[in-house]
Amino acid sequence: MGRLNDLSLVTQVAVFHNRRAFDQLVREYQSPVRRFFLSQTMGNEALSDDLAQDTFLKAYTHIGQFRGTSNFLTWLTRIAYNVWYDYCRSEKGKVKSEEFAAALPATPEGNSSLFTLHSSLKMDLYTSLAQLREEERTCITLQLIDGYQIDEIAGIMKMPTGTVKSHLKRGKEKLADYLRQNGYDR
Repeated sequence: MGRLNDLSLVTQVAVFHNRRAFDQLVREYQSPVRRFFLSQTMGNEALSDDLAQDTFLKAYTHIGQFRGTSNFLTWLTRIAYNVWYDYCRSEKGKVKSEEFAAALPATPEGNSSLFTLHSSLKMDLYTSLAQLREEERTCITLQLIDGYQIDEIAGIMKMPTGTVKSHLKRGKEKLADYLRQNGYDR
């Protein structure tokens, strides 16, 4: 969807409370928002769906605050990040990222199908992401999975670009070390 179309839809929602226009925005952006949460929760689909729903509810209630200075997806990702941050804060001490990884279903042995290979790689990715601190995982997710530039990540996370660069560097080093130790060499 183009930036002008997004602005048109946002205007329709903000001014006329047009739910169909908002439904179009949801259909367009639900996959990137859900993918962001899947990376943060290490593949917990139910939790990711709940957090994505919270994100869109907050976006709907605050859509009048969208100014168009960034693209709509960046604004929406900032809301998603705030939802994730609030969730982590509310769960502090209850759930750790290692527990997310431990709760991932085991892959069936002896089946060499592409689906099983894909599932195994996805599990390895989520397990490796679980090794990172929350800020590192978010920076890595936003850059490597969602394709944001460093300055956009800094805006989403409300931190200096130097801090984002540090989180990315440390996160990438930890991922590389973990993957090397677990049989992924180059």
